[in-house]
Amino acid sequence: MKTGLYDSSNPKYIVLVLGILLITAILFQSQIAMGNSATYTVTVTQPENGTLTISPALPENGKVDAGTELTLKATPADGFAVDCSYIAGRTNTEFMTEEVKITVDRNMTLGASFIEKEELKGFSVINNVEYAKPGKKSLQYDVFKPDGAENLPAIVIIHGGGWSMNCEDVMRGLARELVKEGKYVAFSVDYRWIGNGDGDQTPTTMANIIEDVYGSILHIQDHAKEYGIDPTKIAVTGDSAGGHLSATAINMVSRIGDGGFGVKEGVYEYKPTYMPEGKTIEQVRKELTQAIKVAAPSYGVFDGNSLRRFVGGNNNEELKAIAPIDNIPNVTDRAVPQLLLRGTNDSLISDSAVQTYTDALKAAGQTVEYVQVPGAAHAFFDWKPDARTKATFKQYGIKYAGVMEKFFDKVFYPGN
Repeated sequence: MKTGLYDSSNPKYIVLVLGILLITAILFQSQIAMGNSATYTVTVTQPENGTLTISPALPENGKVDAGTELTLKATPADGFAVDCSYIAGRTNTEFMTEEVKITVDRNMTLGASFIEKEELKGFSVINNVEYAKPGKKSLQYDVFKPDGAENLPAIVIIHGGGWSMNCEDVMRGLARELVKEGKYVAFSVDYRWIGNGDGDQTPTTMANIIEDVYGSILHIQDHAKEYGIDPTKIAVTGDSAGGHLSATAINMVSRIGDGGFGVKEGVYEYKPTYMPEGKTIEQVRKELTQAIKVAAPSYGVFDGNSLRRFVGGNNNEELKAIAPIDNIPNVTDRAVPQLLLRGTNDSLISDSAVQTYTDALKAAGQTVEYVQVPGAAHAFFDWKPDARTKATFKQYGIKYAGVMEKFFDKVFYPGN
């Protein structure tokens, strides 16, 4: 039996033990706090045709404390304008203003992009118009409006990215080209990413994405006067995943309804994410049927087998409900003229897949043109701030945006 100070029954011993425990806890918490003082590496890609200033200035080793607020200021050289400043990533986070504040919360590569002022003449841009928010992500579109626009046809552009990356910003190069002559107002739209890519607990389905596309068009129609468009004259286009979605948008208007998608056996309907106030589902279905007059789905996915992995299981009826090739109306019921573009070096979308869709359109009596782009690979309509993507767009995107515009002109400006 112990005696003295180390006797467990001695009050002084109890105080000593409690003191040791308290000191140990304080040291442990201190170590945790020190471990949580994270730093991240911030690097800068120096731009051409302008400068990117960051304040406070970055240390030489690029190590920045987590939570630090940085101000990015993009300053164009003479004759140039700001295209964007950005945080590089799988999907870039882009900012269209000359100055923006960001918070360091990960390793970052920052940069800026500039464009010749002449390329931005004759139109204005309205960024980030929210049309719906069905989950965590705000669904938005950008408006490219020619000066003095009044009662013009609208072109709705739907971006690609495997239904799981990119946003409306990636189509701004195409939008700029399509509005330069002042004949169209262009809208570059975003949608939910498939699965849990947006952080929602309930996975986004392909049907949900199609509902977003219809919702964006209805929101645009609802603001037609503000944007200077004729809401009864709409063209749709998009590339890759957006090629699928634009073909879906024009082919499947008859599937708009409120019966749900696969909730009831044999019922596969799309209820738009945005519904105009006071209008029934029957009204919007009729209005969109009459309004969407032409499409240009570029290097898209058109058949069910290629879409199977995004649906799951072997429900062929569900696959047919999301596949443009299985929903082509006969021309005697409704005309859906389409321009199909594909690069000859495209390793993702085969010539035979686009040709099969072309043949199916012809079999239904529809007007279709299939144009192959010599030497182009996939995604030549994309616009990103890196030099390689810009060069690809300059080589192929500008020319074939003109081909697209002429195809739309046959519908909206016949005889010109």
